[in-house]
Amino acid sequence: MLKTFRIGGVHPPENKLSSGKPIEVLPPPQEVQIPLAQHIGAPAVALVKKGDEVKVGTLIAKAAGFVSANIHSSISGVVQKIEEVVDTSGYPKMMITIKSDGTDTWEEDIDRSTTLVREVNMEQADIITRIADRGIVGMGGATFPTNVKLLPPKDQKAEVVILNGVECEPYLTADHRLMLERGEEILVGLTILMKAAGVSRGVIGIENNKKDAIAHLQGLAKNYPGIEIQPLKVRYPQGGEKQLIDAVLGRQIQSGQLPITAGAIVQNVGTAYAVYEAVQKNKPLIERIVTVTGKQLANPSNFQVRLGTSSSVLIESTGGIPEGTGKIISGGPMMGKAVVNDQIPVTKGTSGILLLPAKDTKRGTMRTCIRCAKCVNACPMGLNPAFLMRDTVFKDWEELERGHIVDCIECGSCSFTCPANRPLLDHIRQGKKTVMGIIRNRKS
Repeated sequence: MLKTFRIGGVHPPENKLSSGKPIEVLPPPQEVQIPLAQHIGAPAVALVKKGDEVKVGTLIAKAAGFVSANIHSSISGVVQKIEEVVDTSGYPKMMITIKSDGTDTWEEDIDRSTTLVREVNMEQADIITRIADRGIVGMGGATFPTNVKLLPPKDQKAEVVILNGVECEPYLTADHRLMLERGEEILVGLTILMKAAGVSRGVIGIENNKKDAIAHLQGLAKNYPGIEIQPLKVRYPQGGEKQLIDAVLGRQIQSGQLPITAGAIVQNVGTAYAVYEAVQKNKPLIERIVTVTGKQLANPSNFQVRLGTSSSVLIESTGGIPEGTGKIISGGPMMGKAVVNDQIPVTKGTSGILLLPAKDTKRGTMRTCIRCAKCVNACPMGLNPAFLMRDTVFKDWEELERGHIVDCIECGSCSFTCPANRPLLDHIRQGKKTVMGIIRNRKS
């Protein structure tokens, strides 16, 4: 019997329209807009100014604290401006705009060859330093700096590194294609993460709707001691850290606790690939795989694209915006965010661009909650979404904190399953943000 997590979960239509499309490498764009805040934590601080010349891989912004990340140029050219531009949040954020010089000149110390480098010669501390220097963050969407995850509190000990190959979000197939086409590099990346974490066991969790990726990696893993491939039942949101740990290890994490309390460090398969390139090739995080998809799109695809590239470039490469498109979403339909236009740049956390037809974006009329408890049964964190929405409406912040609203992972399972069409997640996000602010103020 396939493993899965124990609490909640739903099964939205998968719509993996681009799963059979190999990764296509897009050429460097004529211009990039690179945000200084494309990771959790403090925005990076710009090191360049208008008129500066840069190469591919040049450090252009420095991490501004322990939880922050370096940022590198994804093209060669000249810095045009450093100013606020609207990003996926819908708010203006500081970005560095670089215009290409047409040469695509790389920093000389980056190994651009495709030769696999299996032997890991770097020591533990040097690996973590390299990962930080190269600006590697979580590629599954959370964008937490990878080096920070590898430095748990001194009273906590890692036992296993788990790679998230679940990709349970509907429509998205970037990780699936990466596992099929860059499987060996992912396994070397996992070996590096295991060495950095000081553990001898690594597990890659993959949902059973990716049988080809499971078989491919199982064959490769025979040559990598300590690494196992764990097929999992198809169930959303199994890609959440706590849900994946429960599915793979059978360990549940208490409210307010981190994954390391279960002895696990969780990384995305895309992160493992980026770690491989950083440590073995000295390559900074300057490009990633992005799924561009939608039911009406002419050619749903998976692209390898430079960071800072406008979403419009990717959309045009799939045939353009179809007539009748209602929303463009950065990410997937469950946890992604609708964007204001098609000019939003690709960042380290951009896993997909989804174009939804207008008829699929219309919400049903909200009705009175009938206390059916479907949202409670669906919540993977064991919360009561109906009550959390109610308490947010009435601004009962103390009750929201007692109801563990901060534990919400914003997966959208509650809204998906609600027969009364209540915007549960919208309200919970507002309440969670307020309560987290109250907690921060209390601690300070």
